[in-house]
Amino acid sequence: MATIDTPAIILLVLVALGIIGNNSTVTIAMLVLLLIRVLGWHQAFPWLQKYGLTIGIIILTIGVMTPLASGKISLDTILSSFLSWKSLAAIGIGLFVAYLGGRGTILMTNQPTVVAGLLIGTLIGVAFFKGVPVGPLIAAGLLSLLIGKS
Repeated sequence: MATIDTPAIILLVLVALGIIGNNSTVTIAMLVLLLIRVLGWHQAFPWLQKYGLTIGIIILTIGVMTPLASGKISLDTILSSFLSWKSLAAIGIGLFVAYLGGRGTILMTNQPTVVAGLLIGTLIGVAFFKGVPVGPLIAAGLLSLLIGKS
């Protein structure tokens, strides 16, 4: 009797959600995880779970900082950001979001039972509302404000 590979089925459903929601980020990510699973490279999962978030944040930071590195954002532009109320608001919101991400990381580490709900909500947001999958950290940070840090 063949056993059902529940994680693979869940990944396939998420691939379908990515396709239906026209979101290539979700589709590609789920296909990569499915491929790792189907090829039997299960030893990659603990490594990805441990380092994937950090690597993703590094790549995201590189993408965000590229205009600075390429010279498209000058020192004058950076300095003038302290003169505009919109730029000051952006700095404040950036600080708040970074704070939420830190709280979210702690919450997801200390209360792994909330991770599934955060992931489901994020994936739905990514697949159907053109979001980006940085949501779990921010969502966890917001949740931590409601339920406490631990």
